[in-house]
Amino acid sequence: MFILNGKPLALDRAFTTADGTQYPRNWLRLATPEQRAAIGITEQADPPTWDQRYFWGYDENGDLIPKQLEDEIITVWEDVTTDVGIASTSRTYTQTGLKTLHISQTKETANTLLAPTDWYVVRKFERDIEIPVGIVSFRAGVIQVSGERETLIGLTTSVAELKGLYESSVTGIGTEQIINPPAMPNWPNINN
Repeated sequence: MFILNGKPLALDRAFTTADGTQYPRNWLRLATPEQRAAIGITEQADPPTWDQRYFWGYDENGDLIPKQLEDEIITVWEDVTTDVGIASTSRTYTQTGLKTLHISQTKETANTLLAPTDWYVVRKFERDIEIPVGIVSFRAGVIQVSGERETLIGLTTSVAELKGLYESSVTGIGTEQIINPPAMPNWPNINN
């Protein structure tokens, strides 16, 4: 990351120095380190990134701060002015955790996959016309995979474990590396 006067400079954007000198958008890429240093531009490492789906950021020790895994009931106390003075009241709500969000997303995906074939079920119910075997198999597969995914999500005990369900991992060293696929079962394809 390039810094000028304490502010980051974006690549491929024109910029103006404090003395009013304007530089074109490709100048940072084309300039040598000496040319950048001559006008006061310094370079420093980009700040660390994190997976914002699972973590809030880094704490002062450089450790990732995980988001909330389980649902939590929160009670909020408020002072309310009434005709007779100030009274304290409380309200409670459920703060949704990652497990609930992922299970909800799994159900939504299953419903989206099933929706195009729902008419077969309606037709069977209303007119007693058989559902093709391939459609029955596909729908059963979607329901099964959804259940398996929900179970795996429900069994996780940490944010890192939940994240690992969706990602491949690599074990071994050098040419002996083995890529482990994500633990989540794949959704069936209607064409299979």
